[in-house]
Amino acid sequence: MSLNIEDYYKPLTVIVGPADEGKPVRTVLERRLGVSRKLQSRIKLTEHGIALNGKRVYTSDIVHEGDELTIRMEKETSDDILPEPIPLSIVYEDDDLLIVNKPAGIVVHPTHGHYTGTLANGVVHHWLMKGERVRFRPVHRLDEDTSGLVAIAKTPYIHQQLSEQLQANGVMKLYRAYVYGHPPEVEGTVDAPIDRNPDAPHIRIVTPEGYPSVTHYETGAVFGGGSAASVSLKLETGRTHQIRVHMRHIGCPLIGDGMYGPDNGGRAEWEAAAGRQALHAETLGLTHPITKQWMEWKAGLPPELIRLESVLGSNTEE
Repeated sequence: MSLNIEDYYKPLTVIVGPADEGKPVRTVLERRLGVSRKLQSRIKLTEHGIALNGKRVYTSDIVHEGDELTIRMEKETSDDILPEPIPLSIVYEDDDLLIVNKPAGIVVHPTHGHYTGTLANGVVHHWLMKGERVRFRPVHRLDEDTSGLVAIAKTPYIHQQLSEQLQANGVMKLYRAYVYGHPPEVEGTVDAPIDRNPDAPHIRIVTPEGYPSVTHYETGAVFGGGSAASVSLKLETGRTHQIRVHMRHIGCPLIGDGMYGPDNGGRAEWEAAAGRQALHAETLGLTHPITKQWMEWKAGLPPELIRLESVLGSNTEE
């Protein structure tokens, strides 16, 4: 089926410079725009996908200084995700990127048993109401009961670029957690490999055979003579349940964490105040793939964690 220009997202254009003289299109797209070979393979299949001076070309064609090389990506929709009018806390949005402050208790993407009521359902509805044709592409995810900032790419190119930033540790993700006890040092690093528990595959454990996993922490307020603390955390890797597993590993399980919490169940009043694992994705920073500018967002604590901090607040030691 032939597509019209309006069936594509806004184009990306590069003017060929002297350093690219005589190079094939694929090399210029990779070098100048960072377009992966996999994405190029998708783009070149459409009529207006790759153009040189306004004419369709192949990735093997040669460019010359002064040529205008343009790529366009076909608009897509998430036809498998049911739009639902779910309230969203949108922190930032432009043509390329959406940043949402996700509340606890909501899954990011539909999965088995969670086909509706997810963040994806709400975002797809939001775009439908705006008249935008966009596919839901989360750059990273948060656990159902973790609140905070989630980045969602609006085009395949943005998703590819931010995924590469994430893999290169170029995306800043800072979390706030409330834990039992307090870390052994004011600042420190947990470098402990994580993998599935062979006896319970939905649970992660620290094991020498696991995948490299690194979490940096800084202790904030200490409560109740050291019985609890707030901790700021920065992820160097992004394993499933990483913060929860690492905090338990150093003897500081998260308050309200039903899976990795203390073996005795913890203190009832703290657990009730939190109502879920006390973990919040507080700060998110990244380089915008189009403007190349560093951008940073912060999401304040949700009401349940403010309530927990208030309950913990008596007998506070800084």
